[in-house]
Amino acid sequence: MQTGFNAQVAIITGAASGLGLVIAHKLLNEGAYVGLFDVNIEALREEFIGNPDKEEFVSVDVTDPAMVEKGVEQIVARFGKIDILINCAGITGATNIKSHEVDPENMRKVFEINFMGSFNTSKAVLPHMLANGYGRILHIASIAGKEGNAGMLAYSASKAAVIGMAKVQGKEYAETGVTINALAPAVIRTPLVEAMPDTQVQYMTDKIPMRRCGTLEEAANMAAFIVSAENSFTTGFTFDLSGGRATY
Repeated sequence: MQTGFNAQVAIITGAASGLGLVIAHKLLNEGAYVGLFDVNIEALREEFIGNPDKEEFVSVDVTDPAMVEKGVEQIVARFGKIDILINCAGITGATNIKSHEVDPENMRKVFEINFMGSFNTSKAVLPHMLANGYGRILHIASIAGKEGNAGMLAYSASKAAVIGMAKVQGKEYAETGVTINALAPAVIRTPLVEAMPDTQVQYMTDKIPMRRCGTLEEAANMAAFIVSAENSFTTGFTFDLSGGRATY
C-alpha cells in the first residue's frame, strides 16, 4: 500500500522515549525506513520490535559531532539516502529557579544537547539531502523559545536558539528542495515533563487558553505533516502547537 512516507528514509533523534518515540512509530507505520538515534540503545530495542527491515538502531550522543557523523553514515550505508531528519533529543535541565541561581554548567549542558545536538545532526545530513535535491528537517523547539518560561532560563534560551537556527537554515537552503522548519509545542505530556516539578508544569499549563496539555499524538501528527512531501512551500518557519498560547 502506498503511504505518505513510503520508501522515504528518516532519522529521528531521542527516539527511545517521548515525542521521538511516537513520531518514529508513526513514520514506520506510514512506510518509512527509520534510523533510530538515542543514547539508550537498550531502550530502543525494547520499544521497537517487529520491523527489522525498516529500523536501524544507532547509539548516538548528539553532542558528539564525530559520533553523529558516524551514525548518519551508518543510515546511508543501510538505506541509501536520507530524506528526513527530526530532532527530538532534548532536556529541560534544572527548572523552577531564578536566573541568578542558574548553574553555568547546567546551562552549558542544556545548550549542548538542545541546540548543538540539533546543529550537529543537521550539519551531518544536509550534504546528503543537497546531493539528492530533496530533504525535510524539523527541529523540535518550544513555546518557551518564543515567550520564555520563568524559572527555565537554560531551556527557554536554548529553544530560542533552535528557532533562530531554523530561520537561518530555511533561508540558506530555500532553493535546494530542502526545507528546514521548527515546531514549538506548549506543554506536552512526555516523560521529560512528568519529571518536572508540579509547580512548573502548572505554571506552563495555566498559560494555555485550552487549559490542557497537548498529547504526543497531536504533536506527532503535526510533525508528520511538516516533514511530508506535501508541505513543500514552507521553510524557516516555526509551527504552533500551543493550544492558543502562541501570539506569533
